[in-house]
Amino acid sequence: MPELPDITAYLTALEPRVVGQPLKHLRIASPLLLRTAIPRIETIEGKTVRSLRRIGKRIVFVFDEQLFLILHLMIAGRLHWRDLKLNAERPKLGGRNNLASFDFPHGSLTLTEAGTKRRASLHLVQGEAALADLDPGGLDILSTTPEAFQHALTAENRTLKRALTDPRILSGIGNAYSDEILHAAQLSPLAQTRKLTPEEFTRLHTATLDTLHLWIDRFNAEAQKSFPEKVTAFRPEMAAHGRYQQPCPRCGSPIQRIRYADNETNYCPTCQTNGKVLADRSLSRLLGDDWPRTLDELEALRKK
Repeated sequence: MPELPDITAYLTALEPRVVGQPLKHLRIASPLLLRTAIPRIETIEGKTVRSLRRIGKRIVFVFDEQLFLILHLMIAGRLHWRDLKLNAERPKLGGRNNLASFDFPHGSLTLTEAGTKRRASLHLVQGEAALADLDPGGLDILSTTPEAFQHALTAENRTLKRALTDPRILSGIGNAYSDEILHAAQLSPLAQTRKLTPEEFTRLHTATLDTLHLWIDRFNAEAQKSFPEKVTAFRPEMAAHGRYQQPCPRCGSPIQRIRYADNETNYCPTCQTNGKVLADRSLSRLLGDDWPRTLDELEALRKK
């Protein structure tokens, strides 16, 4: 799922292309995409984009008359920009992955979604109150204080992984960057928020800001050169996320994982869990009491 750094890159790339430009036509190919009926979606055509906003992982196109077009890419939604050359035709919406096209005078923004599940959504609302109803309410980590950060994470006792990725607690952080943050902070994804020491909270807050700023700056620099066509949660420069069995860049130990549903958490046992291998649900069911507790036990089990 595109997270805060990715959404920021999209906004950086979109601003010079669409702000101040009229949305000439909005073509929607998937009936599952549009989630609102009032105002009618046709009312947005011909109106000029005045600015862009971000609400969590949502992109907001701001129009006159307090009209807001809100796009949530969810897991597999991606944006693509095509410049409109002289006398060229608009890109067609053929194929099952093409959901919508936002046509501007000088180009078209196309929304695609891979896979068979249609989770991406588009809302058209009027008024700041209606827009606020779509905000999950999480803190903007880039502008919050360390005290507010700690208060938000300890309002309920949760694992760090769950707390960091809950949009009602923090805005814009998902599976990928929570792995990177926890690796940078050298904290276990299963550590309880109310059991962290003041020093650990300071480390976590610093790691969160440093990690997000690192990737935001990197992606913004790329987006200023060209539109981000290949947004992915798996980057070779990442320290932990998507690097199962690859060496930790800090200590060299193999990165481990916890798999659940459609996601997995990646972590370094040496740097984050004092050498303990956290139970992976699928393998735990298979191995039961034989589940290895340390990296040495895990390696010995693999050699059998």
